Amino acid sequence: MKKVSKNKIAVTYGLALYEAAVETNVLEKVREDVCKLQEIIRQDGEFMAALANPLWEDQAKRAVLSEIGAKLKWSADTLRCLDVVLENRRFKELPLILEQFGHIYYQKKNLAEVEIASVKPLSASQQKRLQTSMEKLLGRQAVLSYKLEPELIGGLKIIYGSNLIDNSVASKLNRLENMMKGD
Repeated sequence: MKKVSKNKIAVTYGLALYEAAVETNVLEKVREDVCKLQEIIRQDGEFMAALANPLWEDQAKRAVLSEIGAKLKWSADTLRCLDVVLENRRFKELPLILEQFGHIYYQKKNLAEVEIASVKPLSASQQKRLQTSMEKLLGRQAVLSYKLEPELIGGLKIIYGSNLIDNSVASKLNRLENMMKGD
């Protein structure tokens, strides 16, 4: 049997969720559910470990997911997707599935995804200027996500599509070191 990559599996599930949400006209609600679920996964590592545990019965997992879904008012499409993931024993891939759903959502909405890495959180005015600059550069609306990377020392690292703008102090020091070595 041919082995399929986890990324391809995640794209398949993410696309199926996207298409189901469009078909039932609840795309924005599902997007909201996906964001909430990603936050739960980020905050509680044990949540994913428990759902991926093969020793825990599927019926008990379904009950927990239904209870969480009811409290957070998840859409039927979101719950159905989680049920399929559970049924096919793909909970280890759930974070990647949710991420792929997000990529598909942005792509279909013609939004550019931009990842910004910095040493410390950017101020609101810096974020606004960066948003404006990226939208001007890309020629379309951009969705910026921020993460902290203390190893950058200073400056920013910006990733969009397959492009990287590395204006970090660490990168500049590496370039200087390479120049001094004669590389």
